[in-house]
Amino acid sequence: MIKFINVTKIYPPDTYALKDINLFIRPSEFVSIVGQSGAGKTTFIKLLIAEERPTKGKIIIGDWDISNIKPDEIPYLRRQIGVVFQDFKLLKEKTVYENVAFGLEVIGAKNKFINEVVPYVLKIVGLEKKASKFPEELSIGEAQRVAIARALVYRPKILAADEPTGNVDLINAREIVDLFKKINEMGTTVILVTHNREIVNYLKTRVIILEQGQIISDQQKGRYIL
Repeated sequence: MIKFINVTKIYPPDTYALKDINLFIRPSEFVSIVGQSGAGKTTFIKLLIAEERPTKGKIIIGDWDISNIKPDEIPYLRRQIGVVFQDFKLLKEKTVYENVAFGLEVIGAKNKFINEVVPYVLKIVGLEKKASKFPEELSIGEAQRVAIARALVYRPKILAADEPTGNVDLINAREIVDLFKKINEMGTTVILVTHNREIVNYLKTRVIILEQGQIISDQQKGRYIL
């Protein structure tokens, strides 16, 4: 599903964000990528969604080498990769339903399709009764669930979450992670980028540890040992 082959990312003039990264993530796998601030976790996500390009090396998703992806191909890539951010990025003037539907409207999806998909993903995240609420009427945990629902509308093969529990308490964090587990059990590859030790140890899935841009540990049933 995902291969990083000798991937290095250097920011000018000579800052190594990632250095000689080699990894393979199988279809339907749940992987936590952990490390201290500045370890290279966010750069990994940016490379995965082609927000950044590797300085050297190859990134392959399926049979697609995205290392030198063309700008007009990026929207197609991002329909295969749902992304959830720490700061939610919700549109305050739109309801929960409208926030989730917005991405489909942008690509010109038909109303019939939108009206089928949006209720479906809202049900997955447990927010079907909050569809008419605005972001300011939601709890932080609910707002994050809206962001997850929005990432699911394209029915992506991969879901990447960049510090999705950073703004919530431990109880809400576990509920969000349980939701990711549910999504993973439906066949979606989940990549969780986090520095939350409790959540990583709670998951008991594969853990890749980054330190100063390099992989220092990769365990199938790992723990956060930094």
